[in-house]
Amino acid sequence: MADKYDLRSVLAELKEIPGQYHETDVEVDPEAELSGVYRYIGAGGTVQRPTQEGPAMMFNNVKGFAQTRVLTGLMASRKRVGAMFHHDYKTLGKFLNEAVSNPVWPQMVAEDEAPAHEVIHRATDADFDIRKLVAAPTNTPVDAGPYITVGVVLGSSMDKSKSDVTIHRMVLEDKDKIGIYIMPGGRHIGAFAEEYEKANKPMPITISIGLDPAITIGATFESPTTPFGYNELGVAGAIRQQPVDLVAGVTVDEKAIARSEYTLEGYIMPNERIQEDINTHTGKAMPEFPGYDGDANPALQVIKVTAVTHRKDNPIMQSVIGPSEEHVSMAGIPTEASILQLVERAIPGKVLNVYNPPAGGGKLMSILQIHKENEADEGIQRQAALLAFSAFKELKTVILVDDDVDIFDMNDVIWTMNTRFQADQDLMVLSGMRNHPLDPSERPQYDPKSIRFRGMSSKLVIDGTVPFDMKDQFERAQFMEVKDWEKYLK
Repeated sequence: MADKYDLRSVLAELKEIPGQYHETDVEVDPEAELSGVYRYIGAGGTVQRPTQEGPAMMFNNVKGFAQTRVLTGLMASRKRVGAMFHHDYKTLGKFLNEAVSNPVWPQMVAEDEAPAHEVIHRATDADFDIRKLVAAPTNTPVDAGPYITVGVVLGSSMDKSKSDVTIHRMVLEDKDKIGIYIMPGGRHIGAFAEEYEKANKPMPITISIGLDPAITIGATFESPTTPFGYNELGVAGAIRQQPVDLVAGVTVDEKAIARSEYTLEGYIMPNERIQEDINTHTGKAMPEFPGYDGDANPALQVIKVTAVTHRKDNPIMQSVIGPSEEHVSMAGIPTEASILQLVERAIPGKVLNVYNPPAGGGKLMSILQIHKENEADEGIQRQAALLAFSAFKELKTVILVDDDVDIFDMNDVIWTMNTRFQADQDLMVLSGMRNHPLDPSERPQYDPKSIRFRGMSSKLVIDGTVPFDMKDQFERAQFMEVKDWEKYLK
């Protein structure tokens, strides 16, 4: 049997790649300092400048948490994600699309095959306090509290016929209480929670932390790509070509990811809500993917924690900086896969590739590389943009480029806007549509004529493709191809 795949096996491999992993024994405070340090080293994304793309980072000496390590930035580089998946980073969207189509479903394992359960703390223990057991960092000094930012929540429908995994922002509020933000109408877990709430019953869940990137990236797929009842752990199994191991919870009737570093067990309580910043009163939650602090929610759903379990040997608390490049990888690559799946069904062979760049936090912007073969393809590029919007309602801007443009080079993309684009005829604006409430421009005061409620938006298509009948007038300067150019650097 092949070695079991988990976060530790991925890190062992990553350490062999120069410049991709760094660890430090210098003491760091999990309250704002840890994220503040990583902001300079490798956060990237829409984080306040100066920042950069850098290595994943392990903090071995975390103030207040002996024997606990904190990992951040594991996925904060698309090239690193490609290396961890053993795949070309430019075609990760296609790779994930294949994984959705060919899932490898999770499997149950016995308790003795679940390192996540090596140490068990129960809420009935006299000194139980999640705030002392879970080294959840804050991103900034005004965060509502310590956040679990990359915990995979696993829950099921009341009849146990459907299960789902999703990632939510979760704030530690009390010794056994977590506030969880479930975006209205957005996630399958939310539908299960509504079912339980209507029946006035607590919903059992587990939260797994410290996971390999196949799970954390696979878990972020949404409808229509993974329809209601599709367990995204099957995507993770396909990416790694090994099923995800699940184990029965120790205090709840639900499954947990057996090879995680930490699991929290508990119940989403029916008809109970909590103010997100009840302990800090900052008015803020944490920085979100568009690069701004999210507003503290006045009424989060409440998780009553019944147990915390973890590995014995220096367990790894995994964390994400909200607006970092890591979010771009987690949200963006599955969105690329979703768009590719839909356009390939509707207009096969016309969209060569899709990239959701850091400028949109992985969600708000897509660049589509279009192939026009004959005059009948003129206009198909705009059809592709509409399909992209239908695949993902949180998308705001689509840029269309020709197949000679490198979609991963923003200078090349913006070049098309300067030389293959006229604003009076190549802009499409679609107003009064639904988008993502975390974009601060999506409020009625900003645009009362089109935005009725928070979270609505006008959407934009920038068509930077050359009209098919004018292609010969837009040919890039052709340089000599020199196959052995690298010898001149030796």
